[in-house]
Amino acid sequence: MYGAIDGFLRYLKIERNSSELTLKSYSEDFGSLLDYFRDRVGEVTSPGAIHIGQLRGYVSYLNECDYARTTIARRLASLRSFFRYCQREGLVSSNPAKALRTPRIGRKLPHFLTTEQIATLLESPPANEIEGLRDRAILETLYSAGLRVAELVGLNQAHWDQDANIIRVFGKGKKERISPIGRYAAKALYRWIEVRKEAPGAGPEDQDALFLNRFGTRLTTRSIGRMLEKHLKLTGLDRLTTPHTLRHSFATHLLDGGADLRSVQELLGHKSLTTTQIYTHVSTKRLKETYEQSHPHAVKNQRPKKDKQEK
Repeated sequence: MYGAIDGFLRYLKIERNSSELTLKSYSEDFGSLLDYFRDRVGEVTSPGAIHIGQLRGYVSYLNECDYARTTIARRLASLRSFFRYCQREGLVSSNPAKALRTPRIGRKLPHFLTTEQIATLLESPPANEIEGLRDRAILETLYSAGLRVAELVGLNQAHWDQDANIIRVFGKGKKERISPIGRYAAKALYRWIEVRKEAPGAGPEDQDALFLNRFGTRLTTRSIGRMLEKHLKLTGLDRLTTPHTLRHSFATHLLDGGADLRSVQELLGHKSLTTTQIYTHVSTKRLKETYEQSHPHAVKNQRPKKDKQEK
């Protein structure tokens, strides 16, 4: 069983170009499954020894432990993918996880900032400090290009075409896309590059990184999160805001400005248009709220006045 799991993780890394975060999530999912079998069923010797009844017991166990539906759904998806791999490798004759029902998950509307809040956040880093210039360049790039934070920290200097003002982005599965950046982000990047120092002790990958920390090495996603928290505290903005909120804001503001859904899908690097459509619900909700607050005949719960003749 352990050999099959190791082989599956190698397959994800080499053939599917899965990220380190994806591999970590899969490892945690299999760890949970093996712990369940060890405590409740017995040691698992091979994938072929697992049957649908045992997996249903595992799902019941996850529900008993009050795991979120999203977590349960992800773990079931991991199991289905694993057993498909095992079928391909001849380790099992059928996929016992195929018949498992995925819990229904209600989609939450993404949290975003208004254009005024974005402006407040982007102006927060001080322009007279090296770290402030870097932070402003990071925030401007996240918002201007709608990047995932992992995509941002993976950027190298060579990925930014300064003449065309576009950046090469490597998204999920190492899928490449081209993202334009606006003049404010370009200006912030120029100012950061001017003061960015070479890091003599850093390796080649860190040396090429677009964004460095104070030790001269590539920033991490956690570092970006801590940096954002600092500026949220300074500006008094919603502390629930994350780096991904800037990506949500990017998509919402594009649609509010009249961009078509297909273009937003391409800019975000979404594989499916269904994923992008969540932002149309945000825009529609905002339109309805504006209408209800502004139109004199759209006040909530206001009943029409009766005619005197009707009385």
